[in-house]
Amino acid sequence: MPASSREAVRVAVLADSDTRWKWGALTARRITTATAEPTGYVLRGRATPTARQLAETGVSTTTPDEVTGAEFLRAVRDAEARGEGYDVIVLALVGGTVRAVLQGLADLALERRPVIVTGYVGVVYEKLTDGLLLRHGADVVLANSRHDAERFRGVYEGVGAGADSVVEAALPFLGGAPYAPEAGRDSLVFAAQPSVPATRAERTYVLRRLIDHARLHPGREVLLKLRSKPGEHTTHLEEFPFQKLVRELDPPANFRLVYGHMGEVLDRTDLLVTVSSTAALEALHRRIPTAILTDLGVREALGNHHFVGSGLLTSFDALDKGLAPTPDEQWLARQGVAAGDHSAGGDSSAGDHSAAGDSSAGGSYEAAFDAARDRVAALLALPALPPITPYYTAETAPGYLPGILARHRLDVTAPEPRESGLRRIVREAARGAYRHGVQRVAPVIRRLGEL
Repeated sequence: MPASSREAVRVAVLADSDTRWKWGALTARRITTATAEPTGYVLRGRATPTARQLAETGVSTTTPDEVTGAEFLRAVRDAEARGEGYDVIVLALVGGTVRAVLQGLADLALERRPVIVTGYVGVVYEKLTDGLLLRHGADVVLANSRHDAERFRGVYEGVGAGADSVVEAALPFLGGAPYAPEAGRDSLVFAAQPSVPATRAERTYVLRRLIDHARLHPGREVLLKLRSKPGEHTTHLEEFPFQKLVRELDPPANFRLVYGHMGEVLDRTDLLVTVSSTAALEALHRRIPTAILTDLGVREALGNHHFVGSGLLTSFDALDKGLAPTPDEQWLARQGVAAGDHSAGGDSSAGDHSAAGDSSAGGSYEAAFDAARDRVAALLALPALPPITPYYTAETAPGYLPGILARHRLDVTAPEPRESGLRRIVREAARGAYRHGVQRVAPVIRRLGEL
């Protein structure tokens, strides 16, 4: 039965970190007509968020269930068996995990499979091609701006894959009140990232410059906004946490570390500084003065190359002198942020669909999700959805795909004994590789024996 004939749309979100849970839950609300909270799942693994991290996202009063990939697929299968199958599944995951879950969902052979939606949490500055091809096969691949939509379609069309799944939207957590300076308030917030910059020397450099800036401007509050507390995990490994590095220094009283919901921190921010954090886009959308650091270079490894042409690139030396960059309006428009009409206000982090601001497609920020809502609705109205057809298959990537699928071990979810797609792909790829003398697939075969 098409989901459009039901009274309510059932939505599930599978995420692998706190940031992706925030993106996935808000995306589910933006692009569907579901009135109930999406059913939430977070993958058990290296980056599994704590209850505090999940609560800090501010997107749901219900804590998502912690599951393995196999347990998630069993939950999808069991929900259908109860007559409560999901209509839409949002995969807020890294590319390799998306591809593995796509395979697992295909192997379930559900009577009516859900519409599968995926995308990116923020700035796409690395692994563009591979990440997109691993996500190919989802019904909807969301692009956060016109700029990204053009790049995504170019990749898919360039390899001969269908690009119909690419839909232009926006980051779902933009919003909040527009920037309004307050008399007597002067605050600089540095949005930290767990792996940018990566080395101890570079992270210590940033920390020292922030502390020096605080000393140069004793009347300014300098806040270092951190993603996680010691012992907690994030999407990327943090080898040298700022909390530990700061112990070796002697910061002044007007410098301090802060945690909490980014939207609430931005409410009291007069200048947002970062290397390449997505927080920059949140700040720009609210017209908060924003600076992207060049002190460590403008490099792909840092992600700040994404901001070339933005007018935001600057250095600590300039900031120390009181200089703040001015954003380029055309660049902002292509990124789908910082529109002129903020009259509706709204905090999208709380699921409010009324946040204002022009999208890259024109009109209000909310209108940025119209195309995605229309595509999901059209797919739900179909009598049956087409088979899941990813670009990476045993034929197109026999030396790459088997390792990705074997690493996730999702074939154990088959509802009855049979050869799953994962086993078949690994077996066929291994056979073909040996036939051509590629001995490096031996580890994959050993892993297959463990499944």
